[in-house]
Amino acid sequence: MKDKYLTVTALTRYIKRKFDTDPHLKQVWLRGEISNFKHHSRGHMYLTIKDDNTRIQSVMFAGNNRSLKFSPENGMKVLIKGEIGVFEPHGQYQLYIQQMEPDGIGSLHLAFEQLKEKLNKQGYFDKGIKKELPRFPEHIGVITSPTGAAVRDIITTLKRRYPIVNTTVIPVLVQGPNSAESIRQAISKANKLSKFDVLIIGRGGGSIEELWSFNEEIVADAIFKSTIPIISAVGHETDVTISDFVADVRAATPTGAAEIAVPSRLDLYDRVQSIQRSMTKTMQEKTTGAERHLRRIKQSYAFRYPGQLLTQKEQELDRHVERLEKITANAQNRRKEMLLSLNTRLTAQHPKRQTQRAGKELSLLKKRYNQQMEKILEQKKAEFTNKLEKLTLLNPLEVMKRGYALPYAQTGELIKSTGDVKTDEQIAVRLSDGSLECRVLEIKEESNG
Repeated sequence: MKDKYLTVTALTRYIKRKFDTDPHLKQVWLRGEISNFKHHSRGHMYLTIKDDNTRIQSVMFAGNNRSLKFSPENGMKVLIKGEIGVFEPHGQYQLYIQQMEPDGIGSLHLAFEQLKEKLNKQGYFDKGIKKELPRFPEHIGVITSPTGAAVRDIITTLKRRYPIVNTTVIPVLVQGPNSAESIRQAISKANKLSKFDVLIIGRGGGSIEELWSFNEEIVADAIFKSTIPIISAVGHETDVTISDFVADVRAATPTGAAEIAVPSRLDLYDRVQSIQRSMTKTMQEKTTGAERHLRRIKQSYAFRYPGQLLTQKEQELDRHVERLEKITANAQNRRKEMLLSLNTRLTAQHPKRQTQRAGKELSLLKKRYNQQMEKILEQKKAEFTNKLEKLTLLNPLEVMKRGYALPYAQTGELIKSTGDVKTDEQIAVRLSDGSLECRVLEIKEESNG
């Protein structure tokens, strides 16, 4: 019974073989919308192709998507060629995309618009950084196919319009898988040589596929980084490429590029003739004016009567000299007065004078201070004597000199009343010149009255 059960791996491999052997699934053409798009770092593209009702997981490996002319995005309608297979680890079927292009618009046109938008955001088309073409170039580099009609038209036009210019053709491939790299290398080489004043890049007309080299990002980047001004001349007037937007100047045709790059010798000749006529007219007018001025000078008073003029000028000179001397003398007097005033002020402010004044003021202050101190001292002496006399009158010793004595008990306390002692008690009587040891024989009390 166990032999009838399959493993998941065996079942998945069986289903995969069925898918691989079905001729209808080996080449599938689908129309759908991209969602869940992811461009892996290894180059593979993982996405979901869906319509209104269902969806299928898809993958486009790097070897297949490398040739895409546009960048897939979520929501983009596409036409796909591929095959259906089974991814064994997940046990799911998926679409392996081999070719893909936009639905309803050509892939080249979409790639053109995507690159145009990208470079525009990066500032490649900014008019503020466009380089000006030299007015009279000495050496022009032409980057194009050496065998096409464009190179002949450019060289012929350059020699016809401006024969003295040097022209160097830098041959490149202008179509095919390696043409963009060929153009990029030529622009880089021309910049390293540092001998060209202008570069013309371009080719004759063709389909969008034939002109595609000039829509590649590496060519646009080389034009943008060029230090030499570049004229883009690709195809006919109606043909527009990315290089036209990036270049410093766009020409409608290769012949137009040559006409833009150099001036016309006929125009230069006409301009020289015009300048010559203008210079001749200007010189004639200046000569005529100078002759009239000379005649006026010859007829002037100075040339007709030089002696009288000299005498007159001598008198005027004397007046001016007198006036100058007077002005000078007045100025000197004012300066002297100012100097004396400043000297007086300086003398008054001299440190020695200030020191002398300060010394006098100090002596006067000292004198006033001493007088005031003596006055205060006398006043204080008088006050002290007065207070001393008052204290003398109140001094008990002075009272005792007049016949008074002070009795003290044995405890040393002053006896102020008869109640402070007892009969036969030993007391001490203090006199002005000594003391007496006494005994109380009798106590007699008297009223204050």
